[in-house]
Formats: sequence, C-alpha cells, structure tokens
Amino acid sequence: MIYEVDHVGDQFYIRTNLDAPDFRLMRAPQATPMAPYWKEIVPEQPGHHLGHFKAFETFVAVDVENESGTTIRVFSLPELREIPMPRPATIGVASSAFMDDNEANLVPAAKVLRFHFSSPVRPQCVYDFDVTTGVLTLRKQDQASRWFDSNHYVLDQLRATAPDGERIPITIVYRKDMHQTGGNPTLIVGYGAYGLSLRPTFTRSVFSLIDRGFVYAIAHVRGGHEKGERWYAEGRMLNKRNTFTDFIAVTEALIAKGYGDPRAIFAQGGSAGGLLMGAIANLRPDLYAGIVAEVPFVDIVTTMSDASVPLTTLEYDEWGNPALKREYDYMLSYSPYDNVGQKSYPAMFVTAGFYDSQVSYAEPAKWVAKLRASKIDTHDLLLRTDMAAGHIGR
Repeated sequence: MIYEVDHVGDQFYIRTNLDAPDFRLMRAPQATPMAPYWKEIVPEQPGHHLGHFKAFETFVAVDVENESGTTIRVFSLPELREIPMPRPATIGVASSAFMDDNEANLVPAAKVLRFHFSSPVRPQCVYDFDVTTGVLTLRKQDQASRWFDSNHYVLDQLRATAPDGERIPITIVYRKDMHQTGGNPTLIVGYGAYGLSLRPTFTRSVFSLIDRGFVYAIAHVRGGHEKGERWYAEGRMLNKRNTFTDFIAVTEALIAKGYGDPRAIFAQGGSAGGLLMGAIANLRPDLYAGIVAEVPFVDIVTTMSDASVPLTTLEYDEWGNPALKREYDYMLSYSPYDNVGQKSYPAMFVTAGFYDSQVSYAEPAKWVAKLRASKIDTHDLLLRTDMAAGHIGR
C-alpha cells in the first residue's frame, strides 16, 4: 500500500491506494489518525489516477490524470462542495505540483491555488485560482509564448484499436497549412513503463519538424497511467507485449486515417521507451522509415539476471524475475537484443551514455553490434556514445 500524508490545522490528509487502485483522499483527526477514523473526502474514480494533492484550511485540491492529460479538482472544506475550476484547454496538463516544493502553495490559510498548465500547443503558464471568487489570473508565461502562435497548428486526440480491442489514445499536432493528401511524414513517440505517462505538454524542439510538414504524435500506450492503474498493469510483467502492439496499432491507425505517409513514419523513445523501439524494430520493421532509440534498455534478460546491477531486484515487479521460468521465457520472447534477426531493419540512430548507471552503455553497444552482424539491408545504423553523460540530461 502507498500513503502520502499532509497535515493542516488539526487534520491529517492521506492519499492512498488502500482499496482504491487509482487512489483516493482521506481525512483523519490529529488526535485519532488511525485507519478506523479515516473519512473519505475524494473517492476513487476508476480510470482516473489521483496523483497529487494540496490541502489548505478551507479547501483541498487534487490532480487527476486521464487520457487527455491532468486536471485539477478543488473541494471546499469542511462541506466538500466541488468548486468549478476553469480549465485553460481541453487537452493538456494542469498541476499544483511544482519541481521545487518551496515554490508555491505553502500557506495553509491561502484562498488562492497556484498551478501550472501546458499543452502541446501552449507553452507553460502559471495561474492563480481564487477559490472564493472563481477568478483565474495568469501570473507567468514561458518565454516561448513570445514567438509561438498556436493558431498555426491543430491539436487533436484520436484512438487506435489494439489487437485485443483496447482503444489506445493518440495525441497529434500538425500545421494547418501543411496537411497533405496521402499523409505527412510523422514522428511517433512512446514510453509505456513504470506507470509514467507520456503527458501532452509543450515540447518546443518538435516544432522544428512540425513547421517542415511533420505530424507529431504521442502514443499513450499501456504501461503508463493515462487510463489509471489498469493501464499500467496491462503494460508490465506478463502483459508487457501490450506496450509494443499498442504502439504498432497507433502507427497503423495514423496511416489508415490519412495522417501518416506510410513511406515516412519515424519512431522515437528513450530508456524503457528505447526498449519499445527495439521491440517494434523486431516485430514490424516494415512500418518505419527510421527509429531513434535513446539510451535504450534492450538487453533486458541479461540485465535482469544480474542482481548486482543497480535497480535490478527493485524492478522484478516491473519486468519479472528471470529466476522464475515463466517470467524468464516471457522476457526472452520480446527482449530486443535476443530477438534480432536476419531481416531488413529501418535506419536507426542509437545513443548511449558512458556514465549511465540505469542502462549500461554496453546494452546499446552490443545491440548495435548484433544488428550490424545480422541485418540484410543497407540502411544507416548509427551509434553515438557520449563519453561524459549519464542516463538523462545532456
């Protein structure tokens, strides 16, 4: 069970997944904080992951994640009446959580909730929401707002149908004046692990492609929390293959719906998303003109079999324990390194960090070596190892 606790006045507030896989918010008196005295104040919404909360003297705010991003719900105290909160846009991420916990929402007596919002076509903004008057006030904008004009772009969400019938959300962005009959060059990004959603926020670097005619697509594959805890559970352990087939279904849907040019589909992912890239390269190399795999976790069986490697034993619940035959066989069935074959692969660009403590540089290096020895095409296969980098950052 997971518990996150805050204290305001004479009350404890507890975010927990006890009897609620997608979490709920409870309250208990300071004098009797034990579970029998808890009172539910924000119930679980199956398929909507309650990921964060802020408690004040007169209201409480919760961040709720769904397939369109993250919304904030605000409830007055003590009566628990929901206070309607304006949403800057339908698709995007609103959150009262800041990178620095000392940055905002520190005064329990405050009547204003500070939050930030971003969408794929809206640079991050910081707002104050007055819970008494219902007024939303813009306080700060990302500098990209000076040059970015959202009127040039289309932001939409589509659905792809996975082999098991599940509907996979896709967030897409493209320029209004560059949509082509027969589809555009398309970059599809994906992750799908650890319950970490690939959230629809502003990424300034992708507009270099979009402004040259690309469709940019986020594949919200299973393994994240876009549709709650179930979405995560169906993309890990003995369900991991769903992540890969979801991504392939997204690719096929974008082509079928006329967004993607079948001759110019590209895919990108890093770390566990790099595992996804390696898996789709083996399963459907014909679908992609190019793949970018950044610090990819591609030698999963070897790594998970070495208990001395950092994180390995902590991640048995994510990937499986190779000491158990069923889990070993399942991992082996999709491990990108172990399933490289004598076939044509798309052009690929692979990166590694020499000081990477999470995915050893040896994984992408040996994967690339095996690909070079096995593939029967003449497409570019490039490996770049940064001799001064770790897992993230530069």
